[in-house]
Amino acid sequence: MTRRPRGVSRRLDDTFKVSVALKGIDGALETIGGLVLLFVRPATLSQIARTLTQHELSEDPHDFFARHLLRSTQHLTHGTKLFAAIYLLSHGVAKLVLVVAVLQRRLWAYPGLIALLGAFIVYQSYRLAYRFSVALALLTLFDAFVVWLTWREWRARIDGQELAA
Repeated sequence: MTRRPRGVSRRLDDTFKVSVALKGIDGALETIGGLVLLFVRPATLSQIARTLTQHELSEDPHDFFARHLLRSTQHLTHGTKLFAAIYLLSHGVAKLVLVVAVLQRRLWAYPGLIALLGAFIVYQSYRLAYRFSVALALLTLFDAFVVWLTWREWRARIDGQELAA
């Protein structure tokens, strides 16, 4: 049985692991999305979006998500596609590397994950001030929660090392 450092409850430890794993899944999806944008032509993306949303729009022609997806793919230029691909790949790979390292309990990764999510929080807060979105507000709150959990876990790991020394 592994000894948990002082101050880390089992529930918060489990919540931390699940939350960080969700960030890892998010990073994997961003990486996949970035690769798709990088290697798939805009016309093909538009056709895929039409195929995926056809059934939903036949039932509800005003479906927000389906219409948003269609609009997004119809107006992709080479420049916006490349920017989005680089954006998604850089965020996705950075999250994946840090999440894997944190789950392996590498101490250097905790402040890295905190800094990365902190940067996302600052950017998302800027976007919220410009145009409010419930989804972005919830994502920002979740990121802040993960930062708090990561900080708490990191401090407990450092304290645990000091006790062992």
